[in-house]
Amino acid sequence: MFRPVVALVALTLSSAVWSAEQCSVDIHGTDQMTYDLKTITVPKSCKTFTVNLLHPGTLPKNVMGHNWVLAKQEDMKEVIDDGAKAGEANDYIQPGDKRVLAHTRLIGGGEKDSTTITTATLKAGDHYAFFCSYPFHSTMMTGTLTVGG
Repeated sequence: MFRPVVALVALTLSSAVWSAEQCSVDIHGTDQMTYDLKTITVPKSCKTFTVNLLHPGTLPKNVMGHNWVLAKQEDMKEVIDDGAKAGEANDYIQPGDKRVLAHTRLIGGGEKDSTTITTATLKAGDHYAFFCSYPFHSTMMTGTLTVGG
């Protein structure tokens, strides 16, 4: 009797861990001005989805700062342009910008930050871009986010 109960508990715990892993992703922004991911797929089964941004480099944020910003593909250029005007004090994101669907704060080497998206705000078939809004970083630090199955 004891062995089946232990197996059931282990299976339940592993399912809980698996579900949590599916509804989050780690992405690294480096001193070489790159993300280690180019695509992120959000499972439809997730009610929320968390993006954990980590900066494994050593350079400070005023030199090689990174953030993770999500917007519809067609809004990306304007979000970046307005973010540049907002400056470092605002993490290169225009305060109150409704085109920004989610974002982390600007971080430097050795730091990390997270943002959680309510997936009901995302639509399958829409084209979403994620990018670093630090000036000129989006030329190399960009990717696509999709809502999957």
